[in-house]
Amino acid sequence: MTQRLVVGLTGATGAAYALRLLRRARELGVETHLVATPAGILNAHHELGLDRSSLEAEASHAHSPGDVGACIASGSFSTAAMVVAPCSMKSLAAIAHGLGDNLLTRAADVTLKERRKLILMVRETPFNLAHLRNMVAVTEMGGICFPPLPAFYHHPKSIDEMVNETVERVLELAGIAQAQPKVWTGL
Repeated sequence: MTQRLVVGLTGATGAAYALRLLRRARELGVETHLVATPAGILNAHHELGLDRSSLEAEASHAHSPGDVGACIASGSFSTAAMVVAPCSMKSLAAIAHGLGDNLLTRAADVTLKERRKLILMVRETPFNLAHLRNMVAVTEMGGICFPPLPAFYHHPKSIDEMVNETVERVLELAGIAQAQPKVWTGL
């Protein structure tokens, strides 16, 4: 059975993570289901020069954020995990409070209720108390808050290397066995 990964893209900086996640999942034979908010598409256009159709072409399947009847809105649709890359504080708050007000937040809610892995690549600094409390709430529900912080101890030579390594770590965390993050072997 093919592994499935839901990928959310919201209106926080870091659209490169979503794009690389989609491309790497394809390389690994993982079926992807993309749901991108309008603000997420705005950021993908600003940061990467991609419009909605270009971004959606990178996924196996793309879903409109308004389509709350899509397959990823149901727990009966089995997935390995869901990654929101990047995750805005607005989407974090909606997920933390179970709003399910669009397909992205509904799919995240389904992921949590089915006890599947939900990984939120939260993007904001500095954090205020509401951000921290929302991250605690998601963590208490079983989600994983994974700010995309680069690992400098591997001596990355470019932004691409930092993005790639972060994505490999996220894929491994999502349970994609073929992921290949660099392993720290000590000094």
